[in-house]
Amino acid sequence: MAVKILIADDHEIVRQGIRRVLEAKPEWEICGEASNGQQAVRMAQELMPDVIIMDVTMPVMSGLEAADEISRLPIASRVLFFTMHDSSSMAGSVRRSRAKGYVVKSRAAQDLIEALERLVKGGTFFGYDSASYTQ
Repeated sequence: MAVKILIADDHEIVRQGIRRVLEAKPEWEICGEASNGQQAVRMAQELMPDVIIMDVTMPVMSGLEAADEISRLPIASRVLFFTMHDSSSMAGSVRRSRAKGYVVKSRAAQDLIEALERLVKGGTFFGYDSASYTQ
């Protein structure tokens, strides 16, 4: 059974890049794309993806706010932030939003697939520190 993934980023070129990286895994299906946080919440309800890859900074509703709303929905979607911000404060913000991890955009080629694999298995991925993995 395919793993359904929703991509939420306000930049089309970023969404296309994520799509291209994910094509390496034929068992993963991009079920939708959102360009703002509010749209991501609505699409999460409609599509019930397994994982949502979401930018932190988006118009209409931030990714952090959207992740918090999604965590309150009766769905099992796991949020993975895809961000240009890499700091301990970002990790704290991500955890408070109830997301299951984040990947720094500058390390996408190295980390995105591993992070998604961890989330699909029920783990987390908070940056590229291998000690961040938990079940």
